Amino acid sequence: MSLPDDNPDTPAEESVQPILAPEVKVRQFPTTPGVYLMKDAAAVVIYVGKAVNLRSRASSYFTRTAEFDRRTADLVTEIADLDYIETDSEVDALLMEARLIKDIQPKFNNLLKDDKTFPYLQITTHEDFPRVEFTRTPMTKGAKLYGPFTSAGQLRGTIAVLQKIFRFRTCTLDIEEADERWRWFRPCLLASINQCTAPCNLRISKEDYREDIRRLRLFLDGKKERLIRDMQKDMEAASKELLFEKAARIRDDIKALKTLNLRGNLEDHAQPEVFYIDPQKGLAGLRKVLKLSDLPRRIEGVDIAHLQGGETVASLVQFIDGLPFKHGYRRYRIRSVEGVDDFASMREVITRRFRRLDQEGESLPDLLLIDGGKGQLNAVMQTFETLGLEPPVTISLAKREEEIYVPGKSEPHRLSRHSYALRLLQYIRDESHRFAQHYHHMLRQKATFDGTGRRSRRRKS
Repeated sequence: MSLPDDNPDTPAEESVQPILAPEVKVRQFPTTPGVYLMKDAAAVVIYVGKAVNLRSRASSYFTRTAEFDRRTADLVTEIADLDYIETDSEVDALLMEARLIKDIQPKFNNLLKDDKTFPYLQITTHEDFPRVEFTRTPMTKGAKLYGPFTSAGQLRGTIAVLQKIFRFRTCTLDIEEADERWRWFRPCLLASINQCTAPCNLRISKEDYREDIRRLRLFLDGKKERLIRDMQKDMEAASKELLFEKAARIRDDIKALKTLNLRGNLEDHAQPEVFYIDPQKGLAGLRKVLKLSDLPRRIEGVDIAHLQGGETVASLVQFIDGLPFKHGYRRYRIRSVEGVDDFASMREVITRRFRRLDQEGESLPDLLLIDGGKGQLNAVMQTFETLGLEPPVTISLAKREEEIYVPGKSEPHRLSRHSYALRLLQYIRDESHRFAQHYHHMLRQKATFDGTGRRSRRRKS
């Protein structure tokens, strides 16, 4: 029987933590967003992935399906350990994944690529007002690149989310601050919904715009905490200078940065307005989808808006060759409808617009787009029948599912989210909505400050 060692220099026996198998260890992962790192027996990172739910996503590699899936089978056999890094949001996880892949260059992130070129986020650096772009063919100079990213859809969604905070431009315009002609340029829809500061109309100085881009780059570089500290200092400085609107905007931006953990699929946040809408491809797509004999060169869109649930107004916008034609825009105050009745309001607008075209012998549009679903479309078609007029090609776009309804067909067309045809229709629909809301606000201001009930001098039909 051995006696205990009385030598005080002998170290006490250390407790050894058991080494967990990766399929067991993954069960202890959190259910938050982040990135996971797969390692081989030599503790070398061989794969980096992102997840909205770390535990769920990483666990999927230890299923029977993953063992036999040709995209993951080789990887699974080499996983000896794994680790994770939590992030605040899915957006942060996407950006961290791209940075880690670029820095570590894990072998399976390369092996699992398909034949497509992976997408990048590109910020131009040689322009007065740098633009932010999604690209698969990055510039070799004059641009700051982020990526590559493993998901095109999620990158598009990320750009849309970040644009709501940093309000950068994504258009392809060549804007120079010294060119005064830009002061007369009409900004796109993104400026109207406060997702772009409209440098195309010189509404922001080159210095202020570049400061927004500097903040964006700090965020993309993973320096979110530093960015928030800098913004808090700017907010306090603006407040001391009594620039309360500026301070409030920075405060809202800080809040948005801290609450990036959005519900749902990141791809759902991608907006067609964020990306370049090719008018010719959009028109060609509409011709194909709607089986038209010619391109719909002149398109008109109609929308209804309500003034505080009472007075109803409507707008009609006109696009020629896929681009807005402002001289063709019209506003309407609904006269024959009391209360909220979109169907009746739509019937009045169509009656007034097309009866006038008929009386004056003017041509009809090649395509009429109605904002709404099957009910609104049926109301419009009944109106043409009542008027005894041959209608133009008429369709409606239902906003909830972005479905296209065509007369005489029970089932709608469902186009790809990134279809050029759908993007063009969404652009026209959203422009008609913006124009109707603008009229709505004009009348509300007039009711508040005028009180005379006199009609606006702007052109109404």
